[in-house]
Amino acid sequence: MAVKIGTITHYYDKIGVAVVKLIKPMVAGDTIKISGKGREFTQVVSSIQKEHQELKKAKKGDDIGMKVDQPVKPKDVVFKI
Repeated sequence: MAVKIGTITHYYDKIGVAVVKLIKPMVAGDTIKISGKGREFTQVVSSIQKEHQELKKAKKGDDIGMKVDQPVKPKDVVFKI
């Protein structure tokens, strides 16, 4: 069952990194689904960064950066599956 864990707030297309505002914790290695208008895909979280520091896990309320497999847009929703 998919559980909403955050929302995309920004996307850096040149480096393929999304900024996510978390409402639940996330751990590197989690499988997530990103869903938005006309797009939906799943991926494994390979890395999480906060203020350019690599993290193994991020907590509720964190704004984190993560590499994404496909382009995303602000307001896309991130689910843990």
